[in-house]
Amino acid sequence: MDWATAAGSLRRGEDMVGSIEIVAATRNPSDAVNLLQRRSDSSLCQYDGRRRVSMSADGIEVRVSFPPPATAGATLIVLTGSAAHIDALQARAASIECRLTEDGLLADTGALHASAHEHDIYRALGLPFIPPELREGDEEVSAALRGDLPNLVGRAEIRGDLHMHSTWSDGRDSIEAMVLAGRALGYEYVAITDHSPHSAASRNLTADGVEAQAEEIAQVREAYPDIMILHGCEADILRDGRLDFADEILERFDIVLASLHDDAGHSRGRLMERYASAMRHPLVTLITHPTNRLVPYRSGYDLDYERVFEMAVETRTVLEIDGAPSHLDLDSALARQAVAAGVTVAIDSDCHRADMLDRQMNLGVLIARRGWVEAGHVLNTRSWDDVRRVVAAKRR
Repeated sequence: MDWATAAGSLRRGEDMVGSIEIVAATRNPSDAVNLLQRRSDSSLCQYDGRRRVSMSADGIEVRVSFPPPATAGATLIVLTGSAAHIDALQARAASIECRLTEDGLLADTGALHASAHEHDIYRALGLPFIPPELREGDEEVSAALRGDLPNLVGRAEIRGDLHMHSTWSDGRDSIEAMVLAGRALGYEYVAITDHSPHSAASRNLTADGVEAQAEEIAQVREAYPDIMILHGCEADILRDGRLDFADEILERFDIVLASLHDDAGHSRGRLMERYASAMRHPLVTLITHPTNRLVPYRSGYDLDYERVFEMAVETRTVLEIDGAPSHLDLDSALARQAVAAGVTVAIDSDCHRADMLDRQMNLGVLIARRGWVEAGHVLNTRSWDDVRRVVAAKRR
């Protein structure tokens, strides 16, 4: 086998995936098929004779295609989709008297332009490579033709994580463990941002505990001087718009995140007032998971997000793209709308376990890329000095 990669909605980074599609380029598909059949329940592993296997794994349908390496690029494009993206490529192919197939570009003359790599297909169509996260039939082909594709933010550009929890609230691991995990990822800074007293979390940081937590963070800073450790909090926005810590406590933190966790049955207008109150607060740097959706069980708040984004710009408040699998919030559509409106976003893990720090940041970056977000839109692609200046500017 030459190479294998995910395709379909999994590769495009959709929030929910119904099945798993894999493309594996190989000259000898029978060897790979035999291996899969030996290692799977044969009744659940079906070979259709066309270099393709279907199976069920833990109730999830998995399809594996084994194209020859010489045509695998075209197969990967077609099976990655989306259907709308393929339609746009077919329209482009028709303009040069071709048709896109899993074997390559088939000309009206019958000649086949086989393609070992996806780049070969895009190049033949007169297009730059279009990242899988953008392939939703949402103007990406037109943007490619104009030379206007975004330079998407990459995982390597993330320099810190501004939202994580420790055992001081509902996190599983200590502050030191979370810091060590961030340090192992090469971060320049991490923010410990435990929940405030009225959060519905299983445990919360109390007003009396803030000083003791600060002392613990000071000790960890001394032990690991090569990474900046911010003492922060995730303060609930209460029903009357106040924050869940008094200002004299909030002033002690290096960074303050604010969250709506409880809609209290409020109308969209009242929810907007609560958000506006928090954004106007000079100590609030960042609003976390702004829609407060719970994937796949609860949709986000019904808000005028255009106005939310206007308020964020007016008040110089950062909005979050949260990589926790239950949030993925802002979602990609709203993230794209936000950065187009001039909002600065932060991509955070909202992690409660040290061993999930990397995975959840990866998910956040994936959502951001689907939202056409570039590194310049993202607060935590910047140095700690730049982040500190953003916090200080709002506080002034």
